[in-house]
Amino acid sequence: MADTLEFNEIYQEVKGSMNDGRLRLSRQGVIFKNSKTGKVDNIQASELAEGVWRRVALGHGLKLLTKNGHVYKYDGFRESEFDKLSDFFKAHYCLELAEKDLCVKGWNWGTVRFGGQLLSFDIGEQPVFEIPLSNVSQCTTGKNEVTLEFHQNDDAEVSLMEVRFYVPPTQEDGVDPVEAFAQNVLSKADVIQATGDAICIFRELQCLTPRGRYDIRIYPTFLHLHGKTFDYKIPYTTVLRLFLLPHKDQRQMFFVISLDPPIKQGQTRYHFLILLFSKDEDISLTLNMNEEEVEKRFEGRLTKNMSGSLYEMVSRVMKALVNRKITVPGNFQGHSGAQCITCSYKASSGLLYPLERGFIYVHKPPVHIRFDEISFVNFARGTTTTRSFDFEIETKQGTQYTFSSIEREEYGKLFDFVNAKKLNIKNRGLKEGMKQSYDEYADSDEDQHDAYLERMKEEGKIREENANDSSDGSGEETDESFNPGEEDDDVAEEFDSNASASSSSGDGDSDRDEKKPAKKAKIVKDRKPRKKQPESKKGKDPNAPKRPMSAYMLWLNASREKIKSDHPGISITDLSKKAGELWKAMSKEKKEEWDRKAEDARRDYEKAMKEYSKADSHRGDRSKKKKKKQEKQVKGKGDKKGTTSKSSSSKSPAKGMSDSFKSKEFVSSDESSSAESKKEDSEDEGAASPAPSSEDSASGSD
Repeated sequence: MADTLEFNEIYQEVKGSMNDGRLRLSRQGVIFKNSKTGKVDNIQASELAEGVWRRVALGHGLKLLTKNGHVYKYDGFRESEFDKLSDFFKAHYCLELAEKDLCVKGWNWGTVRFGGQLLSFDIGEQPVFEIPLSNVSQCTTGKNEVTLEFHQNDDAEVSLMEVRFYVPPTQEDGVDPVEAFAQNVLSKADVIQATGDAICIFRELQCLTPRGRYDIRIYPTFLHLHGKTFDYKIPYTTVLRLFLLPHKDQRQMFFVISLDPPIKQGQTRYHFLILLFSKDEDISLTLNMNEEEVEKRFEGRLTKNMSGSLYEMVSRVMKALVNRKITVPGNFQGHSGAQCITCSYKASSGLLYPLERGFIYVHKPPVHIRFDEISFVNFARGTTTTRSFDFEIETKQGTQYTFSSIEREEYGKLFDFVNAKKLNIKNRGLKEGMKQSYDEYADSDEDQHDAYLERMKEEGKIREENANDSSDGSGEETDESFNPGEEDDDVAEEFDSNASASSSSGDGDSDRDEKKPAKKAKIVKDRKPRKKQPESKKGKDPNAPKRPMSAYMLWLNASREKIKSDHPGISITDLSKKAGELWKAMSKEKKEEWDRKAEDARRDYEKAMKEYSKADSHRGDRSKKKKKKQEKQVKGKGDKKGTTSKSSSSKSPAKGMSDSFKSKEFVSSDESSSAESKKEDSEDEGAASPAPSSEDSASGSD
């Protein structure tokens, strides 16, 4: 038989919440590790008193009772694992794994039995429910009635607030059954009562979370924070870890207490208690116990009279009472020599401490991330400036933490630390390129070659050169085309001493100035072909025949309703996956049937497409004919307008001529020169315009 048994996806029941984790059974004992918090429960093999196997909501469960009365419940086992567990208990723990099922009759009348830390309500020999008395926060009595109130668990979706027991009166004299019931509960319940004197008191300590100054009273079983507004009683059993972290300024110290479950104030939960101390502050401490009690209880870890730095005294007392190790930073050193890195988390500046087994960020909000729950880390470039970078951590549960605004000088130290801890780095390339990427990254803020910027500059230069070349060439072309044959005249103007040369040269300059806008317009005209792109896009004709479906799509349309009926409530994506699986598993004969249907549909489509193309060509011819007719009509109208305008212009000079001849005497006068000049003008006009009508000529001769 194997020396160890391991089970994954096992759930531990804690105050009504099922915490998943891993369970390992070995010769030395039973170990359960919580996947969420990393808390480890270790039960020594010598402490085990009883093991019970029973059916529960999550399959089958294992209940372990220890000799000091503690109860541990683990669910999530399969029925087939009973034999393996039973043999292991017999071989290594010398215990019989008993099978006891819970009573499910639904009766509310039975017998209460107290066994160690457990209250069991039984009907006959079968238990109905069990209550760990350590979960009881208060016990009150009434007439024939006992009320139990419970500590609340924030992780539980539904919490049990209280249970009331009716205790019938008995005829025995001198014994009150209600008081006896209450005493049995209170003797084992976790009821925090500040009775007796505190072992020691620390006055006016600065607390960052919850914020304020508190007096810390140290009691044997709990810690009492007393402030001006709030009081907190923290049992030592809820302390998960202790951290002692030096501040970056080397003058202050953080003392961090991790709590599970957290302390509550209204809707606010404080998972971490953070105290801030000055290194220069000293204290002399005297414990409120005699030396024998101190030696017996703390076994040399504490003495009755102690003195030293305040943070050392607080951490030393807490370590002795909580019985947990204090975690301090390891061998990591940042660029400035400090054991932490300045960064921002959720818009608040703080310090990130790389530890030997995780990262912790203080202080607002405090975050502790263990290495075993990290999926990968990522080094990202800062979004606002290249002088900093972001450090991203993603856990296996999918939670992402981004620590931003880290100085770029810290990159090498942090990268080496992460690499040494063998954490997965998301954006790491080949190992040969690691140092090179770091060097390039470190120099990126100064004279680093920005490829995108350089490319944009080059493109800008090319555009300017092309624009200048095209403008010069187009200017020469426009000059030549606009004034052909004037090149010789322009050259002559430069050496001509005539006064008219200056005016002509001035006109030439003004002409050039006027032509400059035309040059730019020509450059824009060269880019006009791009506007043809929308014309090339043809809209889909709604009358066109639809493309045929494939064999798979034909089968899917026919089988969709059947798949929905076989799997009610199935989503669209799951339906498509299921259809793909069914199609793959289908025989060739059935697929050939749908292939034939698809082939028939394709033939019908081709036939319809031929008919559609013929009809489309006829429609195209008709539209072309219509366009030609419209163009002819437009041209005809334009010609008519031109003839009418010409005729009107020809009539006007004829009328002028008739007005000029007043009498025969005027025509035969000696002023022949003026008449001849007028005659020449009329001849010129007659040559330019069509011949006048017969009526006009007759009137003129008269």
